[in-house]
Amino acid sequence: MAKQSRALSPLYPIIWVDAIHYRVREDRAVTSRAVYTILGINIQGQKELLGIYMSESEGAKFWLQVLTDLSQRGVKDIMIAYIDNLKGFKEAIETIFRDTEVQLCIVHQIRNSLKYIPLKDSREFMRDLKRVYKADNKTQAEASLKELNVKWGGKKYPVVLKSLYDNWDALTQYFKYPQEIRRIIYTTNMI
Repeated sequence: MAKQSRALSPLYPIIWVDAIHYRVREDRAVTSRAVYTILGINIQGQKELLGIYMSESEGAKFWLQVLTDLSQRGVKDIMIAYIDNLKGFKEAIETIFRDTEVQLCIVHQIRNSLKYIPLKDSREFMRDLKRVYKADNKTQAEASLKELNVKWGGKKYPVVLKSLYDNWDALTQYFKYPQEIRRIIYTTNMI
């Protein structure tokens, strides 16, 4: 596929990486495959499909191959990469593109958090969690996170709060940017 091997621009201010999982029939068996899409915005502000990759599994080795492919096709720098906390991807980015900021997808973090919250608490929890992500700045977000932890952490939902704290730096990169840009960059769902 010529488009998959074409030369790329040396700089992409923003890339988004996301996967769609499919069940496919192969040799009379049904297996799961993930199709990973990398979408970028070039320095002219235009969206570009940088690549589509398929894998049976993901991890550091897979992502290192993908990023090496982008590098070999001409990419020298990526300013911000938006990912959904795929295993090994952040580390692979740091290996190939050392100065790239990594922003975890907030929508994916919220979805993963809600897996651990019973329906009876989910609406109220979401209202409190929105105060964190919709804060005007990182300082306000941190204050809201502390309130969230006091109310919902402890014995009630410690796994959810631990995940938020563990991923905090990569979840809050978008606070560096104006509100207009934040709406574009806080999620990989644009793919």
